[in-house]
Parts: sequence; structure tokens; C-alpha cells
Amino acid sequence: MDEREKRDLEISSQKSRQQGMDQRPGSSAHRPGNTNAGGYEDKIRAAGVVRPASQRLEGQRSGRQYAGAQRRPVGTGSRPNGRRRRSSRARIRRRNRIVFLILMILILIGAVGAFALWKKYSPSKEKADLEKYYGLTSENDLAVIVNDQVIKNEETGTPAGKLIDGEAYVEYSVVRKQINERFYWDPNESIMLYTLPNGNVSVTVGSNEYTEVSEKKSEDYTILKTEGRTAYIALPFIQKYTNMEYSVYQNPDRAAITCSWGKMQKAVLKRNTEVRYQGGVKSPILTEAKKGDKVTVLKDEDDWKKVATADGFIGYVKTGSLRKSKEETTSHKFVEPEYSNISLDQTINMAWHNVDNEFANSYVLEMIAGTKGLTTIAPTWFSIADTNGNLNSIASSDYVNYAHQSNLEVWAVLRDFHGGINSYDETYEVLRYTSKRETLINQTIAAALQSGVDGINLDFELISLECGEHYIQFVRELSVKCRQNGLVFSIDNYVPQPYNEHYNLKEQGIVADYVFLMAYDEHIEGSYEAGSVASYGYVEQAIKDALTMVPEEKLVVAVPFYTRLWLETPKTEEELAAEEGTEAANYPYKVTSTAMGMDEAQQTLETNGIQAEWEDKSKQNYAQWEADGGVYKIWLEDMTSLEEKLKLIKSNNLAGVAEWRLGWENSGVWDLILQYVN
Repeated sequence: MDEREKRDLEISSQKSRQQGMDQRPGSSAHRPGNTNAGGYEDKIRAAGVVRPASQRLEGQRSGRQYAGAQRRPVGTGSRPNGRRRRSSRARIRRRNRIVFLILMILILIGAVGAFALWKKYSPSKEKADLEKYYGLTSENDLAVIVNDQVIKNEETGTPAGKLIDGEAYVEYSVVRKQINERFYWDPNESIMLYTLPNGNVSVTVGSNEYTEVSEKKSEDYTILKTEGRTAYIALPFIQKYTNMEYSVYQNPDRAAITCSWGKMQKAVLKRNTEVRYQGGVKSPILTEAKKGDKVTVLKDEDDWKKVATADGFIGYVKTGSLRKSKEETTSHKFVEPEYSNISLDQTINMAWHNVDNEFANSYVLEMIAGTKGLTTIAPTWFSIADTNGNLNSIASSDYVNYAHQSNLEVWAVLRDFHGGINSYDETYEVLRYTSKRETLINQTIAAALQSGVDGINLDFELISLECGEHYIQFVRELSVKCRQNGLVFSIDNYVPQPYNEHYNLKEQGIVADYVFLMAYDEHIEGSYEAGSVASYGYVEQAIKDALTMVPEEKLVVAVPFYTRLWLETPKTEEELAAEEGTEAANYPYKVTSTAMGMDEAQQTLETNGIQAEWEDKSKQNYAQWEADGGVYKIWLEDMTSLEEKLKLIKSNNLAGVAEWRLGWENSGVWDLILQYVN
């Protein structure tokens, strides 16, 4: 190579270095390990110049040194590329920290959510407070479960039982309402009674001895205990006279009683199961039922079933925990006492004879002379003289003899009105004492036997709700005495209504020979509006309702031989103002009425020149006319309306018909009645 070529190569090399220095610091040309920085090596090679290995190695070392210099702080001669590397790694670390923080927050949120879900849907292990559940507050309290229902005192809400000296007792009111209504407690004379077909079982407080009719007996426990005026009866004694079974359990103390039998839904538990207070896994646990236990299914609530366990817990289990759910018929071996009855071998056709005084007895032959097909006459002879239970009687043996000569039986009527007493309070005062009931019954039976009557017809119409249990006990006791003395026993009743349920038609239908339904007085003198005495629908519904409680062969329907003539007059402004806020204010007319017999009613129409027309709804002839400043209205009881009622009696196969009252009838009705009842 000549001198010129060397010089050119040197100049080229200098330019190359100069260009490298002019490039951006940290560019790829100056990066460590770059074998072609600025293209210098390529130019060398292109010129055919080969650098010694020592020079190449030195350049590589120089590159490493430079790379190392990048890590030095600014101002110490380091290159800018190191600062960028450090900044990048810092950003990565910050980003990683943020991602980690977000992940931790998400994990925390997920954990909180999972805990909340677990808290919400996982089954609670909380145990119910069983003392509170059963209402147990004192040491000898006993929870009472009757037919899968926890029973408590209606007034106080306290448990209905007591556990005394290891014996279980149940409060009298619960026994009567929930278990066996024939138990009767007289707090006035501290005696408990149970009426059997042939007499009373009687127990005194604090004794283990009792009398069954006339036989003295005893038990190895105290039968009857009291706290104040509240009586408690020992469970084993209740069971002696009741179709029931029971078991007593501890922790807490409770008695499970079953006295209702028949079809029930039963199921078996698939596995050990928690019975909860309410449906839902968060509800407290009442008890742990075992696999294979049989429960009574009380209510279906989709995923949950309300059940009763055999040991007295009523709660909820999951539907999936049950199997073999089916209806079963339950029963218990027990022989119910049988009340024998006197049943006549003929359809009854009885008329009440309203006798106000002894002199009226002499008209008996006149009263029955025009009758046909009559089987029985019922004179109103007996009434209660005073609140001590004494009897007023105007019975006549001559009357009975005349009736018997006409082939009529005589059933003397015993009433709680039109005598010495005439109020709800006075009737209650007599019937709530055992000794007063006994006085009245004994005197009634004695008067009946003395006069020679064939039966007693009980017509008590002043029975308050409070008096109900005493009245039905009187009915039981009188029925026993009538049977013992061969007297037919019948009872008069209003048509069934919610307000007179305490007359207890069902029990009457068991202990009485006949139950009479007074199917009249649909509208009475004190009614706010005019209306029929006994419309067809009224009588039809009365029969239907009574037959749910009384056997058809014992039910006698009484029809009216009378009607009411109504006068409607518009109320004055003063009258409406005086009645404001009362039920009477809903009626714009003032009404008055007069009761009259069948012939008198027809004569009234003829006198006023009025022709009645058939009203299909009431199935009666109806008439109205204007006079005396108002409107007269009348729904006639006549042959046509009476026949519709007789058809109902016959179609329902009832025991017969009765009529209120003898002397008000049209003579033609007896032939009509004969067509349907005899």
C-alpha cells in the first residue's frame, strides 16, 4: 500500500470515529458486544485491512467497560443508557406491585363473599331454648302437646300441665276443650264429675278415691289437684274414660297426647335430621330426629315440611329428608260408653200446648179434638221457681189420662222462662252448681212420675256462652235420670248459628232421645226489618246444618202455625239521629209486628180486600198494602208454605215434625201433615 492509500484510510477512520461520536448516546452502535459499530469493521474488511486479535479483544473489553459504566450515577461519567434500564426495571416492579395488590384485594373480596354466602346458606347449629319454646317457667310446669299442637292456657299463655310428685296433670279447661268434654269441674262445690250412661263418676279434690255411679274405687295417685280455682286432672285418670294414649318425656318435661284418630299423613326420615323451629337452615334446632323415625306431616312448604315427632316436637325438616310419605289410618283400642236411647216405632208428630195456668189444663180435650195423626202433646207445665233450683209445676194427671185415652203421649215441657226465673243470669246461677242441678232434676223427675207423663221436653232458651258447659252437663245428668225412669228425653233448640254453638247439638244428639229444631223465628218482634217467620231457605239450611251434628233418626223439625203482620213506617229525622252509630241506623224504616195464627192471618187479608201472591224465593204467599201511614207486609204460613217444609222433612228421612203451637193451626193442616209424616 502506497503512502496515499494509507493516508486515505486514516482519514476514513477518523471520519468514522467522528460519526460514531455524533450518534445518539446509547444507540445500538455503541452497545457492548456490537461487532459492527458504525460499520467500521466492515470498512476495514472492505479495504482488506485485518485488525490484530489483540486490538479486537481490546475493543470488546472496551465495550464491557462501557457497559459497566452505564450502571454509574449520572455525573460520574456514566452513559445515559444505564439510567433507562434502571427506570424500566422500576416501572416493572411498580406494575408488579399493583398487580399483586389488585390480586390480593380480589382474593380478599372473594373470601369475604364466600364467607357471607357460607354465613347465609350454611345450616345453623344454634339450639332452640326449649324452656321458652314450651313456655315453661316454674319447676313443676309440664308442657302439654295434644294431637300435634302445643297447648297453653288461653288467658295466661302458661303451660297447661303440672308434674307433681312424678305424676302428670292437665288443666281442666284443656281437658274439656281438647281431650274429653265430658269431664266437668264445679269450682263452687269443689267436685269433678264425669257422666256415664248410667250415672256420674265423682271425685273430690286431693283424694285418690272416687265414686263410679254407686261403686267406691281408688287409685294409687291423687286424682284431682287445684291451684286456686284451677283444677288439674291426673292423666292416667283421664285415660280411663277417654279414647287416647299419651307419653311423658323429660328435658324438658312434656306430655304428648293423642286423642284424635283417623287418616293422617305419615313419613319416615331417611337419615338423622335436625327438626327446626321454622323452615330454613338458620332457624334454631328443636331436636335431632333419628334415621327411621316416623313423623306426622302437618304442612307442605315446598322445600320444607312441618312435622310432629312422636315425642312432642312440632317443627320443620327438609323435604328431601323424608321418604315413604303416605296417608295412614290411625286408631286406638277403646270402648266408648254407649248411651242407650228410647226410640219410638213411629214418626213423631208432636204439638206444643201452651198452658199458662192449671185451669187451662181443662181445655185439653177441646184442643186435641180437631187434630189428626198427632202422636204426642207437650204441655208447658214445668219451670224453674228460683235460683236454688226448685221447680214450679202445673202438671195434671187428669190431663195425662185424657191424652192417653186419645192415644197421645204426653211430654211435659221444662222451661227456664215464664216462671219464677226469666233471665240469662238466673239460669246460669242455677246450672253452675251441682247441688242446684240435682235439686231441679230430682224435682222434675218426681213431678213427671207423679203426673204419669211419658217424657220430658227440655226448652231452655236463656243459656249464655258462660253457661254453656253447665247447661250441657245438666243435659247429660237429666238424660241419665230420664232413662233410669223410662221417660223419653227430648231437647228444643234454635236453628244452628255461630252464636249458639255452646248449646252443643252434637252432644245432645248422643245423650238425648230426640233433638228438636225450632225452624222458625227467622224474623222476630225485635227485628230491624220485616221478613218471614220461616222461609224455605231458612228451614232448608237449618236442617242441613243440624244433620252434621245430629243423626237423622233423632232430628225432629218444628214448623210454625203462626205468622207476623208487619207495619213499616219511615223513621223521623229525630229517630234517625237518636240511632246514629247503632245497627238500627242502617234501616230507614221502623217496624212493628203482631203474631197471629193461620186463620187470623187469612181473615186479615180478606178484611182489607188483599190477595196474596206466591213468592218463589220464600215459597210462601206474600202480600203488602198501604194503610195507617205505612206499609203492611205479611208472609203467610198456610197450607202451601207448610207443604214445602214437610217435603224437606220427608226427603231428609227425619224423625218427624213438631208444631208451635196447638190452637193456631188451620183445621186442614192435619190431613196435609198425615200425607208426609205418617
